[in-house]
Amino acid sequence: MGQPEMQPEGPPQDGQSDLAGRTFPLGDWGEPAQRLDELYRWVERGALETAAWYLTDRVWKRRAARALRGGAAAGAVTGAGLPLLGLTGVAGDGVVAWGYLALLLAVACVAVDRFFGVTSGWIRDVATAQAVQRRLQVLQFDWASESVREVLGPADGTASEAAERCLGVLRRFSEDVTELVRVETADWIVEFRNGSAPMGIQGAVASGSRSDSGGGQGRIPLPPGPAARPNMPRQRPPEPR
Repeated sequence: MGQPEMQPEGPPQDGQSDLAGRTFPLGDWGEPAQRLDELYRWVERGALETAAWYLTDRVWKRRAARALRGGAAAGAVTGAGLPLLGLTGVAGDGVVAWGYLALLLAVACVAVDRFFGVTSGWIRDVATAQAVQRRLQVLQFDWASESVREVLGPADGTASEAAERCLGVLRRFSEDVTELVRVETADWIVEFRNGSAPMGIQGAVASGSRSDSGGGQGRIPLPPGPAARPNMPRQRPPEPR
């Protein structure tokens, strides 16, 4: 949950580091194409590591969630079936106590799942990993489009303007991935405090999908502020008699 903790690659160098400990690649811009390619690979590698962290973190949560849900279902069925067998005389009266114990086990499984956020954490990990992977595909196609444009010839401006467009593509992608991680972390904090998961990452992914289909850049919008008021339906005035 939250930003994955990854070790930096190699010894620290002069430059700015991100939250994962990876040093921002700095160097001589005498070869702009080579520097842009290095920046692209750095951004792409960070996104792949983030998605891989969420996919790895979901494994144990998925197993624990299935075990808890299976225990809750088995306990509920057993707790409801044993008293019926006792009432019909198929089994002895002692099975009623075991039925109550099974119901208690089912309630305990549900409480543990909800208190520790096992199932909700599994869903958040899957949703965040898929959102990062989908945004990475958009970046790859955008980068390929810029590369083709440069190969065909800088018809849309100078080389400095082309480099600025490429840097803008990388910056927007980094901001989108950071926003996805922030939304997932915010959901975890709210769930930890209130015991319920708002699943804001799903709303962010849906908003990004609508933005991409509308020809936008796929940016993840910020959630509305606390002072936002819901739109109330207007009442129809009474018709004159």
